[in-house]
Amino acid sequence: MPLIVRTFLKTALLYFVAALLLNIAIALQRAGVSFPPRLDPVYIHLVTVGWISQLIIGVAVWMFPKYSKDQPRGPEWVNWTIYALLNAGLLLRVISEPAAASGGGEVWGVLLLASALLQWCAGVLFAVTAWRRVRLR
Repeated sequence: MPLIVRTFLKTALLYFVAALLLNIAIALQRAGVSFPPRLDPVYIHLVTVGWISQLIIGVAVWMFPKYSKDQPRGPEWVNWTIYALLNAGLLLRVISEPAAASGGGEVWGVLLLASALLQWCAGVLFAVTAWRRVRLR
């Protein structure tokens, strides 16, 4: 299994465990224990972007039809760029969502927008790359 695929899949597993831990924190928060506000959106992003999307992208990079004989998964730098953009956006979201909800200032709203744009760029880049691999033979 190629390194980029292993990296996507192992990162997805880490986000899955992190999401489950955050779910415990949310349950404790609802029981009255003090935690930062707005953990629900962070949990949803950890599950959908961190776990599900990364798992899907990793498997797709591995299993989709070959891009070419020389580059079966397409240009390696593109897959690493997708990984970097997706994870930078997600980690920025994990940090900025609770900070913005705590009234940390306008900068956190800007960082939330940046996190969304990073994730969107990763998604578009993946879609364009995958599109070229899904074709008639």
